[in-house]
Amino acid sequence: MSGKFWKFGIAVALVLLPASLAAAQEAVDADEMAALCHGGGSICVSAAIPVVKTTQALQNWMSPDVGAAWAAGYKGKGVTITMVDDFSSSSRFSGNFGIGVQTQRHGEWTREEAGMIAPSATIRSKDFSTSWAVSLASGRNVLNLSYGMYANAGYSVNQIWWAPEESSIISYATKGSAIISKAAGNDAVAVGAVTGGQQDYLDLALIGKQTAIFVGALSTNGTTTNKAQLAWYSDYAGSNPLVQSHFLVVGVEGDKTGLYGTSFAAPIISGYAAIIGSKFTSATPLQITNDLLNTARTDTLVNYNPSIYGKGEASLSRALAPVAIH
Repeated sequence: MSGKFWKFGIAVALVLLPASLAAAQEAVDADEMAALCHGGGSICVSAAIPVVKTTQALQNWMSPDVGAAWAAGYKGKGVTITMVDDFSSSSRFSGNFGIGVQTQRHGEWTREEAGMIAPSATIRSKDFSTSWAVSLASGRNVLNLSYGMYANAGYSVNQIWWAPEESSIISYATKGSAIISKAAGNDAVAVGAVTGGQQDYLDLALIGKQTAIFVGALSTNGTTTNKAQLAWYSDYAGSNPLVQSHFLVVGVEGDKTGLYGTSFAAPIISGYAAIIGSKFTSATPLQITNDLLNTARTDTLVNYNPSIYGKGEASLSRALAPVAIH
């Protein structure tokens, strides 16, 4: 089987963004449009991006747990987050993380989001159009994967020839060398399921790997009094217990940012992992992964079911609560 895969399982179009939408995004105004595209297809929806005139330390799309973590002194120091994403294409789209409307590449958006969640973490960029292996920094590492590797359905993972880039990522997740935060996908199917005759083989390759976390999107941050539900586009855990046990959800409040998709869920988990690592400075990637998974909430979700929500909604406050993690 050919080793060439399209990297287009991301929340906004890279190679598939229609020219008409791209042109509409060139003029920045209050009605700037963002695009959300699905898997291997070119189905896009748009949303008006609200213009925010002021800058906040804690943005209104974030969980309040983030502000509490910052106040306690945990902001990601000592942890490196590597964003494997698009940093070189001509495709850009607009959004607003609360600091004004910007027009950026997909990777520039995910990088900014992770950095806003964990402002003291070291953020590195790795363009996914290159094929060489992802290198790890000294200390603890988180890799953010807000993309998928789609090809025709029906192959086994063992038949796939991986470039050094993805091969290194899979190896790190297998050995527990780094925490892998993988966007679940935007086709409203179970992780790894067939959609449009294709499958995300990177999803399939990461199933069962000890430090891989699949991240789905909720339409809002959940609370016990205002429970959240899975976003209409988000992939879900499905019936595989190996996925359920490594699947988390977080709020992606696109009505506030104009940015939708599980591409913007994964960087939140990447930021959470860095924040946890800045408290538990001797914790291993596996211990941080398990802390996130084992402290997830189910009481903030509408009709919790592990086949939909996996372990539940990530809870940074609960993950930071122990004196130590083992």
